[in-house]
Amino acid sequence: MKTFKLYSLDVVEDDSSVEVPLIDGLILNKEDDQSTWLLEAYTDLSLYDYFKEISEQNRDIIVEAVITKKENAPAFFQTKICSLLKFEKYISVLFEGHLRRNKSDYSELLLDSLMQKGLEGEELLKEFKEKMKSKPKIKVKNP
Repeated sequence: MKTFKLYSLDVVEDDSSVEVPLIDGLILNKEDDQSTWLLEAYTDLSLYDYFKEISEQNRDIIVEAVITKKENAPAFFQTKICSLLKFEKYISVLFEGHLRRNKSDYSELLLDSLMQKGLEGEELLKEFKEKMKSKPKIKVKNP
């Protein structure tokens, strides 16, 4: 198993995303035969009902995770909530899932979004380089 710091986490829902303000977080590559990952988010109590509803529906959710530091490209995981714990002021949400390799290439997603905005040529190249440095969030459609 390999363990990493979870720098940021967003839940991707259709055309929007919900930013999960992390108090702390870990991500573990279980390195098992199923290529399973575990993501634990220690976050604000105000999100308890939101995650409880998702958990009770037992539905898959896509999460966008930035691992270790802000400069790293985000990775997308298809997950389910396998544990939701409520504490006095915070909650712990444990996700189990798999890396979405088909949609996890940040540079391709960024390029596609810039082209959809009508950018071309030098303008496209300049904007692409700038965004690759700043790593803005990109909306991803669920499968």
